[in-house]
Amino acid sequence: MRYYSTRGKGEGVSFAAAALTGLAPDGGLFVPEEIKRYAPAVLTSLGTMGFHDIAVESIRPFVEDDIPPTVLEDLVHGAFPFEAPLVAVGDRLVLELFHGPTAAFKDFGARFMARAFAYLRRGEDRPLHILVATSGDTGGAVADGFFGLEGIAVTVLYPKGRVSPLQEKQIAGLGGNVSALAVEGSFDDCQRLVKAAFSDEGLRKRLVLSSANSINVARLIPQTVYYAAAAGKVLGGHFDADGEATPRIAHAIAHAIAHAAANAVRGIGSISMKGPLTLCVPSGNFGNLTAGLYALKMGAPIRGFIAATNINKTVPDYLSSGIYEARSSLATISNAMDVGAPSNFERMTAHWPLEELRRMIKGIFISDDDTRRTMAAVYSGSGYFLDPHGAVAWAAADKLIAAGDLPGGPLAGPLAVLATAHPAKFAEVVEPVAGPPPMLPSLKKVQERKASARTIPAELSALIDALSITAQ
Repeated sequence: MRYYSTRGKGEGVSFAAAALTGLAPDGGLFVPEEIKRYAPAVLTSLGTMGFHDIAVESIRPFVEDDIPPTVLEDLVHGAFPFEAPLVAVGDRLVLELFHGPTAAFKDFGARFMARAFAYLRRGEDRPLHILVATSGDTGGAVADGFFGLEGIAVTVLYPKGRVSPLQEKQIAGLGGNVSALAVEGSFDDCQRLVKAAFSDEGLRKRLVLSSANSINVARLIPQTVYYAAAAGKVLGGHFDADGEATPRIAHAIAHAIAHAAANAVRGIGSISMKGPLTLCVPSGNFGNLTAGLYALKMGAPIRGFIAATNINKTVPDYLSSGIYEARSSLATISNAMDVGAPSNFERMTAHWPLEELRRMIKGIFISDDDTRRTMAAVYSGSGYFLDPHGAVAWAAADKLIAAGDLPGGPLAGPLAVLATAHPAKFAEVVEPVAGPPPMLPSLKKVQERKASARTIPAELSALIDALSITAQ
């Protein structure tokens, strides 16, 4: 498998080169030369295969020239000691992506990437410096995934004052080989600085740089796994019981809801388990949705996607008008989605023309007021806590179901909302409308940390100075 820049310049490179370089030399994003379909035997077995087996089959075609099968199996088992439960909530399913160590979906990509980098760089003498911009959860997942790895240093840039207190402690509370920079600006400023650093020839001569944002294809590829696994479960006519981290109140209520959901599978309740799965994805930088599109093209039984954004609605506007207009990001209560110039838009349009994207995706944006109302309503009706990003997705599904405007037409099968982070990470937003969400033991430990970050202006020279100090 060769990888090429979205900007069409230069020769193709290996997965190892694309992953370890991060950004193409011309400033574009690496994309695979093809998206291979699952083997027929895999497609017919998705409903019965285990999560780790699906992971190996999903990732293997993208990395097989650089990572042998036995090594890949070890990487997958080491990266994913957790899964992605698909649970029933009210009249739909929720794909819970927060059962990893930092309680966010970014754990899937970051943990696989960390282990892949360690393997691909075996025997290297010069240290690798990971440079990553975050609007919230990416930074914590990357910090955790790479923490303590020999020969790898990490610098995380985040917008000062625009991440939750708990997120800041995840980003800036580890120390060791992880450094944090609080940028006086927006996430888009952080992202711009990272891209500018990769284009600075002097800096690249001094440091071996790579990225860990979803601009890095190695972060994106492992995210295909939970889409295929969820679609496979629906294909097999089942979903999961609540997991340890499932944020649902009162055991008795949870039991009653689970019982009602089980009846739904038998046609008694309101959840349809017939036909391919529609997925509603809370979207910011659009890496998660791009991974879902890869899973669909690989043959996973997926009907289509809802791209749910907050008022940073650059991509929904593009899908509606056909005109792409990047803009400055606006701060919202779903802060991890505060992206006005999503990087993965370039990857999406390199793969698919506008009309094909419109067939696969419906875009819609949700206000903060609707986000709050949705968190309150879902808690009141189902005893389930949504974080603000999951609430954006839930509200988006509500609106499109009511309008009969889902991908492929009116809803004719199962629908799953992606819950990308645990609500306890956003307790200051969730508690006023739905009460205090349950706290995870792993997050309690994070609360005891002290955040330590250097504040810099949104200028490349300031970033280069900070990196020079870190590299000493």
